[in-house]
Amino acid sequence: MGDPKYPRKVWRKPKRPLNYELKMDELKTLGTFGLRTKRELWKAHTELSRVRHQARSLLALRQEIREEKEPILMKSLTRIGLVSSDATLDDVLNLNVDDLLSRRLQTIVSKKLGFKTPYQARQAVIHGHIMIGERKIDIPSYTVTVEEENDVHFDPESKIPEMLEKTKTEPETTEAAATETTEAAATETTEAAATETTEAAATETTEAAATETTEAAATEEKKESTE
Repeated sequence: MGDPKYPRKVWRKPKRPLNYELKMDELKTLGTFGLRTKRELWKAHTELSRVRHQARSLLALRQEIREEKEPILMKSLTRIGLVSSDATLDDVLNLNVDDLLSRRLQTIVSKKLGFKTPYQARQAVIHGHIMIGERKIDIPSYTVTVEEENDVHFDPESKIPEMLEKTKTEPETTEAAATETTEAAATETTEAAATETTEAAATETTEAAATETTEAAATEEKKESTE
């Protein structure tokens, strides 16, 4: 059993942790579900491996023993929403780590309560803004059951819902202001271009009139000198 002060590890590292493709997949999963460290991902992989090992062990049993033990596993997985009520052991073997991570409290809060990123949902959970029924849960990795999923809500004293409403209205206001600014700039540009055109036309007209006047005066002088 071991010393209770030093419990066994609940996660195992991958065999090739420095593999490039594996690292890219892990980083993508960390960003998608807002995980803080790879250790949380390794825990999910280890738990999934344990579940799939149980399913393979049941497939190797005799039919009588399998019919007795299989409902226990399927009931526990159905309770946390990993499989449906009519699922089989083949469905259990087809599970992946994303299915397991999607049942975390952090993921459900991010999808259900309107957070922009899973990291915002994680902060709300850690700081005690989330409740399940009448219980306040501050563990992001808490596995939410199907029965508890509809009872996830904000703490009545939390101010986060008001902040989320403000962030929803601010982008609309910003877009409207940007549109007005763009239209005003376009109007000013058009007016400035029209003014320049008018001034240029007036200048050309003045120069033409002055040229004609000068030529007429010169012609008259020539006539007078000839006479």
